[in-house]
Amino acid sequence: MQNKIMTVKQTAEFLGTSITTIYTACRENELPHFRVRGKILFNRDILESWTRGEYQMEQIAK
Repeated sequence: MQNKIMTVKQTAEFLGTSITTIYTACRENELPHFRVRGKILFNRDILESWTRGEYQMEQIAK
């Protein structure tokens, strides 16, 4: 079973980009993410949907 929650490093590998780019995208609210105890985390299903253009950032509960 594949873990649905990913770290910044795992997300960078998944998206084929750098960790710095991931942090920048999160800071500018361009990438769907959430925080738990200060850690930035990502839901793999949401990221897959986002990469296909099926997910809009407005869907994130604030």
